Amino acid sequence: MDIQNMPREQLGVCAEGNLHSVYLMFNASDNDNVESQLRPCIANVAQYIYELTDQYSDSAFNGFVGIGANYWDSLYPDARPEMLKPFPAMQAGNREAPAIEYDLFVHIRCDRYDILHLVANEICQMFEDLVELVEEERGFRFMDSRDLTGFVDGTENPKGRHRQEVALVGDEDPEFKGGSYIHVQKYAHNLSKWHRLPLKKQEDIIGRTKQDNIEYESEDKPLTSHIKRVNLKDDNGKSIEILRQSMPYGSLKEQGLMFISTCRTPEHFEKMLHSMVFGDGAGNHDHLMHFTSALTGSSFFAPSLDFLMQFDN
Repeated sequence: MDIQNMPREQLGVCAEGNLHSVYLMFNASDNDNVESQLRPCIANVAQYIYELTDQYSDSAFNGFVGIGANYWDSLYPDARPEMLKPFPAMQAGNREAPAIEYDLFVHIRCDRYDILHLVANEICQMFEDLVELVEEERGFRFMDSRDLTGFVDGTENPKGRHRQEVALVGDEDPEFKGGSYIHVQKYAHNLSKWHRLPLKKQEDIIGRTKQDNIEYESEDKPLTSHIKRVNLKDDNGKSIEILRQSMPYGSLKEQGLMFISTCRTPEHFEKMLHSMVFGDGAGNHDHLMHFTSALTGSSFFAPSLDFLMQFDN
């Protein structure tokens, strides 16, 4: 991919990790002709987030706006990302990955919680009367970037410039170059059940050590371990990668992981989810699914800033 000639991407898609996050899920109102008002509004919100990246650079502010797969054609009927499709709902036994779609997803992150709260309020005011806020969740960094299970999360993430190569559409779909396919799942963990497991059993389920974050040797990884189920290769032996932008969320009543995948193709996420839920064809599914439940599943596309700004008037 020629990163030099890329359109301006929304900076939150490939950003490094933060301390805090806010996730806002909106559905468009039923007003007549709401799309004609929403198009410039979305452009303004995306530009606002882009500009705040400089204003709040000392606290690493970033974010992006995603358009729901089922709403895309209403907003932008003249062009559609080639591979955009609804969330791939799956179920096998008591393992379920449901689909709950939304029209818009605003994802903002920062190392200061007060700035996020301020910006989230501003964004809601910018959208006033055009959309309804359906879901709001707030995430946080837990310890040294660990999931609430106690294991380091995102160890396999691409590094440096490779993040853009994995997450951003390239020349394969020129009109949507610099955009990204986004999948969001809200997982609620059964932590009381998880914490009753012996340490070694937890480590076998994940496929790496808990304290030191050392991945098991390939021959030592159980076929039902999380790492075994999501570290996949294509027909040419090349790793199937996504960029994870996940963070823990929650209160004492409900807590877990806001799982967020960004990728230049939706196929990578779909293959990983299929491997977790259905397994390898020999009955070896992801045993982490016995301790966490997907409550939602949503599919979006985050276009480049340049694409959105075509509609800013």
